[in-house]
Amino acid sequence: MLQSVFPKTIRGKIILYTAAVTCSIAVFTVTICSFVFQSFLQKNQIQTSEYSLEVICNSTAADLENILSFYKWCSFNTDIAAYLDGFENLSQMPSISSKNSGLRSVALRTYDRLKEEYYNTHSSSYINRVIISPLNSCNYMQISDTTAVSSAHSLSDLTGTDWFQTILSEDGMDNSTFMEDPFLPGNGLMVLPAVSALSGRYSSHQAGWIYMSISDRLILDYLKSFPLNPDSFLCLTIGGRTWLYENDRLKSCDWKFEPVKDLSENAFNSDTSVSLCRLPDGSERVLLSCPIGNYGWSISLLLSQSAMKAQSTLYAVILSGIAVFILFIGLLLFVLLNRSIGRPVKKLQHRIQAIAGGDFSLDPSIQREDEFGAIGTGINRMSQDLAALIQKRIQDEKERKDLEYRILQSQINPHFLYNTLNSIKWMATIQGASGISEMTTALARLLKSISKGSHNRITLREELNLVKDYFLIQQYRYGGSISLECEISEGALYDCLIHRFTLQPLIENALFHGIEPKGCAGKIRISANLDREAARQPRLIISVWDNGIGMDAETIKRVLSGTQKPTADFFRQVGINNVNQRIRYDCGPEYGISIESVPGEYTCMHITLPYETAQGEIL
Repeated sequence: MLQSVFPKTIRGKIILYTAAVTCSIAVFTVTICSFVFQSFLQKNQIQTSEYSLEVICNSTAADLENILSFYKWCSFNTDIAAYLDGFENLSQMPSISSKNSGLRSVALRTYDRLKEEYYNTHSSSYINRVIISPLNSCNYMQISDTTAVSSAHSLSDLTGTDWFQTILSEDGMDNSTFMEDPFLPGNGLMVLPAVSALSGRYSSHQAGWIYMSISDRLILDYLKSFPLNPDSFLCLTIGGRTWLYENDRLKSCDWKFEPVKDLSENAFNSDTSVSLCRLPDGSERVLLSCPIGNYGWSISLLLSQSAMKAQSTLYAVILSGIAVFILFIGLLLFVLLNRSIGRPVKKLQHRIQAIAGGDFSLDPSIQREDEFGAIGTGINRMSQDLAALIQKRIQDEKERKDLEYRILQSQINPHFLYNTLNSIKWMATIQGASGISEMTTALARLLKSISKGSHNRITLREELNLVKDYFLIQQYRYGGSISLECEISEGALYDCLIHRFTLQPLIENALFHGIEPKGCAGKIRISANLDREAARQPRLIISVWDNGIGMDAETIKRVLSGTQKPTADFFRQVGINNVNQRIRYDCGPEYGISIESVPGEYTCMHITLPYETAQGEIL
């Protein structure tokens, strides 16, 4: 199933590999970027909100520090202590008139000093009211802004409240929290009260008290500039109570969040608390809390989910752009690969098809400077080699036809020759010339064999009979000074097939080029043996030996190559080289004729043929 889907063409494989690699890179890149972007998005939102909250917290802490500095100044100022001592001494005297004038002077000087310090405080605009009062006295000194001038409470009503006594006993505002302004009830103004006991100059016991109310604008003025999303919430934790910021007001609330995971490692400041919390509705949101100075106060922000989604959408668009860009690069890569690989392969394919169709011309367009160019050069070279091979085969076929034509030209009308030779034979018989009769009979059989053609194979017995007829004629020519012997090792070898006129050219060569130049009696021996140890199949080995003048290596090479000078005689036209080529052409290059010779002593020609009988038997 997989093999049927897998492409088989180069172009299909390029498309598949490019698509697979491109998609893998795109998926890997988008996955990694998505993970990194999500982590970066959450961390960036946390750190951005943290920075904005820290600005508010630091500004609020700076203003609060200025206010507390003024508050502490009031607690340790000697003029205020002298003012309180004056009222304490006045209460111990029976008549107030003797001290009245001096106390009034001290009170005016103290008020002026208090007012001067109040306006010199940088954050005095957030101090709604400052009251300094001697202990157990209806007299007091008050400084307030224009919005808090009216007073609906008497000092006895103020000091009689539980919250006043609680804060006074704790001597400060550590556990103080926002409450409605007791001097301006019903107007919705929220203040942070601070109460502390005051002592005189020369005594450590309480001589009076100071009350100071801090406006909620201390925080609201900074919170209103905070970029708050509709689904985000800001709350303030002071004195153990939580206040929700809404519509530029602080509202008491009772938020309870269940922490799920601590994310404080994403914050810049180690004092900042970041956690993933579960809301009452079951959703999970990130809660960020920053402290305000060292007062135990903090501002908490529930991060916006819509802003997170908007940023996620933006990053999704960016990731989509990255994926599209990678796919575009993959498409471009495919075009380049198709241009550099697909087209050359297609050209090579078309060129091979053209060669298969018989077009062996050179195609320079497939020769380049790369690997495909090397293949193209090889294909061009192969086409030229094929053209040369085919041309050589045509030339060989033409030479074979020429040889057949020459053989046909050499053939004489059999009926005319037979009738003529029979007439000569009967005349020689009548006249008692037995030699002429035998020569005529041998020549008739020889010519009859020639007339049958030159390409049919005959048995070794028939070829030997042809050789004996030829040799009988040559014996009368040489006067009986030559002899022929045949040694066949096995009787079955007589039925082996051999090319017609294989042995006769070798006998002729032995007579005319070996024995005749030597000028003495000659001897020719034909032997046939079976080589059963051949690698592929048994071979027939026929040897023609003569005691002629022999041949040197150069003459042997010339005889086998066919470069000896031809004559008009038919058999010499056939020649040893022609016999060798016929055997090699029909049987293979491992068969043919080999010659060994010793000049002045002998020559032996070995014919190697595959063993095959007339009945089709092959060992």
